[in-house]
Amino acid sequence: MFDFTAMDEVKRIIEENAYKAGVSLPAVIGHEISRVMNSKEWAWMNTGDDYYKGRHDILRKKREGIGENGELIELKNVPNARQIDNQYRKMVKQKTNYLVGRPFAITTENDLYNRLLSDLFNKNFYRTMKNVATDSLNCGIGWMYVFYDEFGQLSVRKFKPYEIIPEWKDSDHTELDSVIRFYPVEVFDGQYDKIVIKVEYYTTSGIDYFEYSGGVAGSVIPAAPFHQDYINAGGKSYNWEKIPFVAFKYNEDEIPLIAHCKSLQDGLNEILSVFQNNMQEDARNSIIVLVNYDGENLGEFRQKLATYGAVKVRTTDGVAGDVRVLSVEVNSENYKAILDIFRKAITENCMGYDARDDRMSRTPNQMNIQSMYNDIDMDASDMETEYQAALDRLLMFMCIHLKNSGKGDFINERVDFTFNTDMPMDEASKIANVVNSPDLSLETRLSNHPWVDDPAAEMERLKAERADAEEAYKTDLFEPYGVRDSEEDRSEEETT
Repeated sequence: MFDFTAMDEVKRIIEENAYKAGVSLPAVIGHEISRVMNSKEWAWMNTGDDYYKGRHDILRKKREGIGENGELIELKNVPNARQIDNQYRKMVKQKTNYLVGRPFAITTENDLYNRLLSDLFNKNFYRTMKNVATDSLNCGIGWMYVFYDEFGQLSVRKFKPYEIIPEWKDSDHTELDSVIRFYPVEVFDGQYDKIVIKVEYYTTSGIDYFEYSGGVAGSVIPAAPFHQDYINAGGKSYNWEKIPFVAFKYNEDEIPLIAHCKSLQDGLNEILSVFQNNMQEDARNSIIVLVNYDGENLGEFRQKLATYGAVKVRTTDGVAGDVRVLSVEVNSENYKAILDIFRKAITENCMGYDARDDRMSRTPNQMNIQSMYNDIDMDASDMETEYQAALDRLLMFMCIHLKNSGKGDFINERVDFTFNTDMPMDEASKIANVVNSPDLSLETRLSNHPWVDDPAAEMERLKAERADAEEAYKTDLFEPYGVRDSEEDRSEEETT
């Protein structure tokens, strides 16, 4: 669907020709923004975001009928339902919560590094992570930006994918050369409110600021504050060695989920709207038989009937006029069957699951659960592969931060992220499997225990409990014989 390799080659040729021709940086940025805003990829990103927020094509639907000249005209006094059954939004939320609805487990052999990472991967990070995952499903890719907040703490935030133009160094889209961000801002010019397109250009030298005026060529001019470095500390400015953007892709091809189900979602909305129209008073539910109609032609009759809801008849040559109706009944069961087909097709094409599945109606075993969740689990595995690579890149910035903060050099430390996929489970069976695996380390068993969210914290609690138990054991063993081993007890004996 999206030929990114060809697109990258076109961009490379354009930039090389621009460089040879001595084209300025603002001119190149303006051309890139114009090109992206007219691309299919950008249109799909906006479509995915719109459908997630309930802005579907059905909202622009018009009712039309045959006019006097046999041409279609818009009918404004007839029922025109625009119903939305947003199964797409349900699929996005389902996938997001399945993969990142719960914090992932972080394991590393360095205890200090583990504690420091736990501070960085805090509640704010997991909230941002969930929002980025939603963006990656809606737009094919989500963006996390690394920065220092006003308190000097390392933090992350998300940028909307349709605001970002990544300039990749390679066709696999793994290394960034630069990033263009453009977004609208409403400003007051002293008389009127107007929209200004702000532009930010990110490189390893910092951030350059511009404004975009649109037009055919896309005019870009420098704007305040003109230039900033990424980091300001101790009166000095610093920049990252890499562009501080991390891409979280839905899949390797960066194709949004909406591309797999838009036609099905539109069909579901259309059938639901037609059903509501047909349940209301509408002349199109009937076949009309005319006798001595007081009009010129059928086109005029249909228009007047649709407009006024009434017709005039007359008596001609002793034959009385009449209008008879052959009713066309609406069978709700037919619509229900079609709606169910659409909903099931959306679930299957989006690789989700139906929580009302018959396999969950009784006491399900783990095999039934895994069978029902097979599609979403398979899709989540692809997402996890992309997310693991993104988290490794994010760790690079965190390690640089920890090193510059004097907390240690952990760049060569291995870190494993275990996603806690939110699948219903037969807990008794899973706990039994953990208990029956004594050859595995305690940390591994805790990581797979359904009741444990933080294996490292659980390990600390176990150590504390065992220490307390050993102390209690010593006390119970020696105190009956008058043996006291604490420094306080020895001090009392010496005083005596």
